[in-house]
Amino acid sequence: VRSGMVTVSDGKVRPQPMRLHLSMELLRLQKEELSPINHNYNRKPSPVDSRERIVSVTRQKVGGLGLSIKGGAEHKLPILISRIFKDQAADRTGELFVGDAIVKVNGEYITSCNHDDAVNILCNAGDLVMLTVKHYRAATPFLQKNLQRDEPHLDNEGASQLRSEEGWRSPSNSRPSSGSFSPTGMQRRWIDIVTVPLMMAYVTRYIFGTDKLRPNAFEVRGLNGASTGIIHCDDAAILSQWLKYITDNIVGLTNLQMKLYNRNFPATERIEYMGWVNEGILNNNQPWQNYKPRFLTLKGTDVLLFDSPPLNIMDWLKCGLVFKVYQTMFRVIKDSENVDERQHCFLIQTSGHESRYLSVETRQELLRIENAWHCSVCAAVMKLGSKTFSVTTSNGKTAGLTLDWHMGFALYDTESKTYSWKYKFSQLKGSSDDGKCKLKLHFQNAETKIIETKELETSSLQSLLFCMHAFLTAKVASVDPAFLSSVTP
Repeated sequence: VRSGMVTVSDGKVRPQPMRLHLSMELLRLQKEELSPINHNYNRKPSPVDSRERIVSVTRQKVGGLGLSIKGGAEHKLPILISRIFKDQAADRTGELFVGDAIVKVNGEYITSCNHDDAVNILCNAGDLVMLTVKHYRAATPFLQKNLQRDEPHLDNEGASQLRSEEGWRSPSNSRPSSGSFSPTGMQRRWIDIVTVPLMMAYVTRYIFGTDKLRPNAFEVRGLNGASTGIIHCDDAAILSQWLKYITDNIVGLTNLQMKLYNRNFPATERIEYMGWVNEGILNNNQPWQNYKPRFLTLKGTDVLLFDSPPLNIMDWLKCGLVFKVYQTMFRVIKDSENVDERQHCFLIQTSGHESRYLSVETRQELLRIENAWHCSVCAAVMKLGSKTFSVTTSNGKTAGLTLDWHMGFALYDTESKTYSWKYKFSQLKGSSDDGKCKLKLHFQNAETKIIETKELETSSLQSLLFCMHAFLTAKVASVDPAFLSSVTP
């Protein structure tokens, strides 16, 4: 569970401060609300067990993390939170307590650090700080007693850098579960304003439907139709961290859903990838294009593009855009070739159809698709086994060019009903074509090592070339399985 302060707008009005609360399955936008104190309200005590908890703290420009610490290895004590300052960063999480021991900072253990080193680590941990903590009940009364005495040596100079000088001392060893009490007798609580389920949710930094990036902002849309609105972060570093945490949760949930779907499909129909992409749609008579969200799936031998994610087995049968992966080319677009300001773009080319220009939000997602595509191609080719195309030889005879997983390339003469020639895939040293119907294949003779060129004509040139590429990709992967995971950022 992670939480932190952001500002949120609908893209038109001035952003309003809210708390972003992230769990494994849900993203919540919460607003602080004042309400009269219920004197029968049962305050939640500090944690009674010592289980580790992960709490996200967004550093404030004034006040820093809003906490002070005591202890350290030189005292044979853990690093303990000794103060939490009212309405500052630590207090706003609602999940930190006096007496919590800080075990890790951003995933790095500090249990063996002395006090000064711990202060330095916390001060330099960035703007969005992930604290792994666990509660020590035995230490809480001692820390609270020191607070009541207002001991001058509670924290050293380094510790004071973690918060502002003026603050609020926790009056007891408990804190409200959802807020704090104001001096006017009003209770502060975090109220859920929007809840977005993360299963197959859509995340974007772009102004919807365009190639324009929002500065330090993003939006999340759920399958239930809920939207967070535009979430604004203080800077690019905080934006990057939130996007990573949210995207990691979405990917994890989507992979779980893939496993559940695959239980109902045979191994040859296995899903290799599911996720959101954005397709560039050309506007009639306009020099620019729109972008439409599509849900891309690689399943068995098929490439499927949905308008919305399939939620049950029947939805898989209703997809309007289905292509064969072994007759489709996948090509990553270089940054210098991008048609507009959209980043992380790729092209899907299928014989007999217009090319589709697509983009994703991150480089990591593009690499995931590329890797899954290669896996799908290999599985599809091995299931297919062989594919034959009608061709005409240089002497005008009609023949069949077969791509066979075991045999390689083979030309079958339909008149004599015999094979005119055969070559292994490894013997192909190059090819060329005229982009219309003529194809030249250059093979190396296994005995003489001489290059032998075979000239063919076919009405399905593009389909043949794409299928050749698929078979060759699968063969390379079968010889060197590391090929499938060799793509690097």
